[in-house]
Amino acid sequence: MQKQKTQSRFSVYYELSKPKIWYLLVFTAFGAAITASNIYDIPISPATWGLMLGSVAAGSAAANTLTNYHDRDIDAIMDRTKERPIPSGRVTPENARNFGYALAAVSLVLAFGISFTTSMEQGLWATAFIAFGLFNNVLIYSYALKRRSRSNIILGGLCGGAPPLIGWVAVTTSEMWTMGLTMAGLVFIWIPMHIWALTLHFKEDYNKVDVPMLTAVQSEKTSARVIAASTVMMVLFSVVPFFLSLEDGTPMMGQVYLWTAIVSGALMIALSAWVVAKPSEKASWMLFKFSSPYLTVLFIALMVDSAL
Repeated sequence: MQKQKTQSRFSVYYELSKPKIWYLLVFTAFGAAITASNIYDIPISPATWGLMLGSVAAGSAAANTLTNYHDRDIDAIMDRTKERPIPSGRVTPENARNFGYALAAVSLVLAFGISFTTSMEQGLWATAFIAFGLFNNVLIYSYALKRRSRSNIILGGLCGGAPPLIGWVAVTTSEMWTMGLTMAGLVFIWIPMHIWALTLHFKEDYNKVDVPMLTAVQSEKTSARVIAASTVMMVLFSVVPFFLSLEDGTPMMGQVYLWTAIVSGALMIALSAWVVAKPSEKASWMLFKFSSPYLTVLFIALMVDSAL
């Protein structure tokens, strides 16, 4: 009986952390680390793997938990979110907040721990990126912008680039501001399209609580065009890694990545065109559902191409 109760409590806090979100972010950190390891032929120790993946998982879960805590009032009203752990009464707000703080502390400690398995410089960069991700997601996006600005997800989405940068610096600081930043950019540019497709689908929910997400406050036609434009921008940016080279001129990526980006990008553009032609809940939901596999495919292609 006690075991079942413990498992149930664990599952509630697990749900509170929004695992589907941090799974993907952890994967981008994993992909960046593998890519850097392949390009520079630098092995990654098990301890570094554990610290890097653990810090990203804990940091992402902390940000999700603390934004859930802040949004508990509107989550209780929106149909999409009213069954989440806090508004449904399965977790008290105070316990959720404390859980989020604990996860944030753990993420910072684990990130700094990378200093002892690689170098102090790498550990400090990892810690800085975790701290920035938490600050940007919780304070800038959730507290400062979400309920005030229709462009909230743009400045508030900078945190999405932190996991790939953490994965990169856990291996090397070389090309951190070229290839590492480009991989972070893939996530950052992907976020608005991903979120706007979701908010167009749940437009009435957001209007009900006066949260001015761009695709909730604009007309469906304008929203569809914004989504299409951001998708095209994302697809164009996705080919940037193909044009990056090492200091000796060796290309970092080859044809495998290029054609993966082109083919998967063409599918995303086709889906966004469907949204423009018929800005319906079905079309926007389909684009939203394909957006996460699209980002996953890009990072798989980066890992595979860098290994060839």
